[in-house]
Amino acid sequence: MIAFTVGDVIAERSVHLTRESLVRYAGASGDFNPIHYRDDVATAVGLPGVLAHGMLTMGIAVGTLAEALGDTGRIAEYGVRFTRPVVVDPETGADLHVSAKVGAVDDETARIDLTVTFAGTTVLGKAQVRVRLA
Repeated sequence: MIAFTVGDVIAERSVHLTRESLVRYAGASGDFNPIHYRDDVATAVGLPGVLAHGMLTMGIAVGTLAEALGDTGRIAEYGVRFTRPVVVDPETGADLHVSAKVGAVDDETARIDLTVTFAGTTVLGKAQVRVRLA
């Protein structure tokens, strides 16, 4: 059984994304929407630039918990709100920062609150993971 204390930060990490990361993710996911790799298309539809896939961002965030949980099969529920885009610059890429903090604990589960930021701005809102303790 895992023991968590409310308020504890149980995991943190930073992940650097590049345009190559996006192309690789597109191939794995089948999401070839050109807003994820073409600046001209992204700006033509009113975006600030090429965006990281929302599901990629979501996956990176929850993946932060892998070591702390020991078994990702403990994840019972996961949800987020996509609040801000992650713009991946062609030269410098983008750095995501993830912090996982225990938000609540009961007899059987814990709620882990994820804070996911890019360029100092939170990009996933209400990012919460419910994990089984046993």
